Amino acid sequence: MTGARVPDLSVTIGGLRMKNPVIAASGIIGFGLEYHRLGVLDCFGAVVIKGTTLKPRIGNPPPRLAETPAGLLNSVGLENPGVELVVKEMIPRLRETGVTIIVNVAGSTAEEYCAVVERLNDVDGVAALEINVSCPNVEAGGMQFGLNPSGTADLVKSILKVTGRTLIVKLTPNAQNIVPVARAAEDAGAHAVSLINTILGMAIDVRARRPVLSTTYGGLSGPAVKPVALRMVWDVSNAVKIPVIGLGGISTAEDALEFIMAGASAVQVGTAMFTNPRVGREIIAGLEEWMSAEGAGSLKEIVGAAKADRKGG
Repeated sequence: MTGARVPDLSVTIGGLRMKNPVIAASGIIGFGLEYHRLGVLDCFGAVVIKGTTLKPRIGNPPPRLAETPAGLLNSVGLENPGVELVVKEMIPRLRETGVTIIVNVAGSTAEEYCAVVERLNDVDGVAALEINVSCPNVEAGGMQFGLNPSGTADLVKSILKVTGRTLIVKLTPNAQNIVPVARAAEDAGAHAVSLINTILGMAIDVRARRPVLSTTYGGLSGPAVKPVALRMVWDVSNAVKIPVIGLGGISTAEDALEFIMAGASAVQVGTAMFTNPRVGREIIAGLEEWMSAEGAGSLKEIVGAAKADRKGG
């Protein structure tokens, strides 16, 4: 339509400023370099690189991936080369692409988280940190902090003592109640929360009569988790004032709109990138098209729109 407004998709979360609300999720793109070679990273508002720990981790033994009818089970186990190599090799190479970088930080103890964060403090090109308190695929650390409000709060407070960067806390759906955990993160000073990480699940090889994954359990992602993720984003955005970043089964612009209308200020795309590396570009174009057609001038106009005439969840 001639003369139509170009919708403003930009969003600010703490000190993180993004040109659009679509983020490449941690764990799927690795450190981004392979996807950059496909020419599909520059469209995103930001990219979250693979969970980074203090020391290198070899991850869990194979098999550690299993397809399901509506998603993917993974038990990778936070395989990564450790923060020193990430700082010296991965981030500089990714920084050259011009993308906005968020580092996903993981650890087994609060001291490990803080050591990784301190090492990242003076690294150019790191726009924000996503604190992973939700990985179900490691024996210690990660999810142990995110299963209860006090553990989350204590960790966030410890990290904020050693950094001034924008802090996003990635929450686990495996907590008994995710809302108190989100409130604890907010009260401790987190600038945003992202949810959900994968849901604990499993698959069995009936011929071998044993679990498919070497670790028995793995994290389920993909379309199967979308209704659960959407409900949790709705509940958490009702309970906190800080921005909520929604993820879980998003593969179309309509999926993204559902999360935004449920209260998410931004969304992350993960598993869908395995089957369609260009899905981010398609979602962003779809958001622009829908907003133009609906006369929405900015993203803020539709965040939480599904709640406009409701008083509760």
